[in-house]
Amino acid sequence: MRARVIVASNRAAAGVYADTSGPRLVSGLRELGCEVGEPVVVPDGDPVAEALREAVADGVDVVLTSGGTGVTPTDRTPEATRGLLDFEIPGIAEAIRAYSRDKVPAAALSRGLAGVAGRTLIVNLPGSTGGAKDGLAVLAPLLSHVVDQINGGDHAQKA
Repeated sequence: MRARVIVASNRAAAGVYADTSGPRLVSGLRELGCEVGEPVVVPDGDPVAEALREAVADGVDVVLTSGGTGVTPTDRTPEATRGLLDFEIPGIAEAIRAYSRDKVPAAALSRGLAGVAGRTLIVNLPGSTGGAKDGLAVLAPLLSHVVDQINGGDHAQKA
């Protein structure tokens, strides 16, 4: 599977600080057997949509975004994502919020989406290393199956 990590952070994109969630996601995706380069760090909003469009055009199987999913005026990742999706997979986003909510009550504020654009799975994750870790924990048992399904795979037959 080919994957890409897009970090939506106005401050990291401006060089104010180094992002830590993107490298965590890259490492986790590699552990899951994905081919993935270094994170793409962009300001939130239109640059996220542009980076997502590029990933879909490149035929990437999985895109994980980090950041921009909260409720501040600059958090625009869900809007940038929604405009590109052919359909949403709400269960993935709900599972990520549920997984994190007991440890971090503010996880309920995440507006992250999950869905498919073309043949690319896009999942929005919170912009923290904890959010990255939790997102990967939820996605690990699902990722290869959902990518197979997006590409027309059949459900595995039970014996």
